Amino acid sequence: MTVEQPAIDDLDARLILELQQEPRLGVMELARRLGVARGTANARLEKLQRSGIIAGFGPDIGLAPLGYPVMAFTTLEVNQGRSEGLVEKLRAVPEVLEVHTIAGQGDLIIRVVARSNEHLFAVLEDVLAAPEISRTSTAIVLAEHIGYRTGPLVETFQD
Repeated sequence: MTVEQPAIDDLDARLILELQQEPRLGVMELARRLGVARGTANARLEKLQRSGIIAGFGPDIGLAPLGYPVMAFTTLEVNQGRSEGLVEKLRAVPEVLEVHTIAGQGDLIIRVVARSNEHLFAVLEDVLAAPEISRTSTAIVLAEHIGYRTGPLVETFQD
């Protein structure tokens, strides 16, 4: 049995966690907080970006303050062999934030946001008008208890 090497080490994990806490942190300050040379911090940061572990530095957007307080997850059952064009149609709907192929009941799951329940209904009507879809199931989010997070996972790489 082969044991894979961890994708990151303790220094990488500390670097990622610092940037998650303060994304606009400069390399000099990052190096100071990590107790390493600026060149080391910069090299590690570039390595993490090249590998795709750090995928971006964009701002996290609060959807409710932006005017989209309603969120739902919709499972789509797709007619056999017809999902290729459907993903592109879903990409064109701004309120569709994510699309994932899934195993189990359904073929795709999408995360959708809306300004109101009425707006959600209109967005879903638009999505469900696609002839590739045979059946759907929607769950409206009532409360978010744990939002998207990676910090606890990254912390498992620390010594």
